Amino acid sequence: MPSVISQTKGQCKVGEAKNGRLRTNRLELTAATLDHIFAEMESSEHLVRLLETQVEPGWPPGEYDRDAQEFFGCCLKEGGMSVVGWYVWYAVRREEENQPSILVGAGGYFGPPNEGGEVEIGFSIMPSVRDHGYATEMTKALVSNAFSDLRVHKVVARTTSDNLASVKVLMKSGFRYVCQDRSGSYVFEILRS
Repeated sequence: MPSVISQTKGQCKVGEAKNGRLRTNRLELTAATLDHIFAEMESSEHLVRLLETQVEPGWPPGEYDRDAQEFFGCCLKEGGMSVVGWYVWYAVRREEENQPSILVGAGGYFGPPNEGGEVEIGFSIMPSVRDHGYATEMTKALVSNAFSDLRVHKVVARTTSDNLASVKVLMKSGFRYVCQDRSGSYVFEILRS
């Protein structure tokens, strides 16, 4: 069953996710359905209506682009409701004092665990909210969620050598550097403890 991470005095606390949502200290992550992807491909305004939040101009962030949306849409269409939660998760900063709720990023997996019990993770954060710890908070929640499935033994992430921000997020999230793959990307992993 999916889990959620929250931090209490620097510690991580794991609990159950409800209705395709994970909660952290500051974020609510929502598992994308095909309806979310279709709405997003139409316009970011349609997506945020479904998520009941706001979005700044420039959505989507980073590598989570139209090609990624189409890829994840095809995967969700093919897999149906049984694969919801194994692809895109939207990260919404919850409303706080003097700050409205806002869509800060997207992250998730490249599919359910493979036969070896491995899943790959990725994330993208809006430029205006980078360096606020949201990527690390989202990554830790997604790792915890993956390991709540007993089939998962390893979570893998890839990034380029020049993406120092992603390297930093992965290291803060407990990943360790493994190698450089054939494409030149750095490979990181975290194993079930």
